[in-house]
Amino acid sequence: MRMRPLLREPMLHFLLIGIALFGAYRWMTPGAAAADRIVITQGVVEDLVTQHVAAKGRAPSDAEMEQLIESYVHDEILYREGMKLGLDRDDIVVKRRVRQKIEVIAEEDASTRTPTDADLSAYLAANRARFVQPAVVTFEQVLLGRSRSGPDVMAALAVTRAALRNGTDAETLGVPTLLPSHMTHAPVDLVARDFGAAFAAALEAVPVGEWAGPIGSSFGGHYVRVSERTPAVSPELVAVHDQVLREWENDRRQRARHDAYMKMRGGYEIRIETKPQTERR
Repeated sequence: MRMRPLLREPMLHFLLIGIALFGAYRWMTPGAAAADRIVITQGVVEDLVTQHVAAKGRAPSDAEMEQLIESYVHDEILYREGMKLGLDRDDIVVKRRVRQKIEVIAEEDASTRTPTDADLSAYLAANRARFVQPAVVTFEQVLLGRSRSGPDVMAALAVTRAALRNGTDAETLGVPTLLPSHMTHAPVDLVARDFGAAFAAALEAVPVGEWAGPIGSSFGGHYVRVSERTPAVSPELVAVHDQVLREWENDRRQRARHDAYMKMRGGYEIRIETKPQTERR
């Protein structure tokens, strides 16, 4: 008896229509429902276990596994809620992280092929200067003064030359300095780092076994003697195989990132909207 008046109520009609519309929306847009569903797949579990093993050196216990899953759910919920609020927009940190992931994906897509020795040989030939082994020198030096030339340096040179002829130890001569008095089997690029490029280049030209100078550096004038010198070597692949492989792979990753970006960029219209120069003033 009471049901008939109730069925005539407009509010009930609106409620039933709303339920029907909501059900139809959920049926037509399953993605909306999926957005509120968090599925812990076997892959997720395996990733969590791998991360735990890397950090702890052992597999997680049952209790730890539950905590790992709960932590994953916690992070996933906060991430999704943040995305709903648009917190990812205009956030440079988020953009940088996403960019890095895209670049990693591009690199992995290009990493399926292992280079052959022919590939590496061609790469070495095209980039020979990057793999040249620098000249190596063994030398000793006496700092004559803070100037590279002039009467004071020449006077110090005469005194030093005479002292050396009399058997004086070279380490006791010249101006006190923190520079090494001698270097043994030192790559020329290392010498250039300590003494300057001009000094290192001069060492490659002076006669071996003879005192020569003054030779200028960024510290002044030096009296030097090169006792051994090995010229720069352009190596064969067998001698630098691992180094060439690393450089080849690094170049491949860079090319993959660049190519992937250029392909993606082709799908965008780039528009730069700026005010005329007069307006900006």
